[in-house]
Amino acid sequence: MISKKYAQPLFMIFMSFGMSVIMSGVVVAVNTSFSDGFIDRWLYSWMFAFPVALIVAFTMAPLMRPLVNKIASKE
Repeated sequence: MISKKYAQPLFMIFMSFGMSVIMSGVVVAVNTSFSDGFIDRWLYSWMFAFPVALIVAFTMAPLMRPLVNKIASKE
């Protein structure tokens, strides 16, 4: 089992993975449809999308957390 202190980074990795898979698939499908080679184009697109999503998640989380805490209810 993984230590609880790694829960937040692990969450961001899994979330970045899932979102980059879905978003790259949707964008490739919208731009090129489900024609021949869709899977290859999707994987190629995802290969770039996942690292970007991961960097953005780790960069933006510390900036967004105070904002969310400020506007979220204390209840």
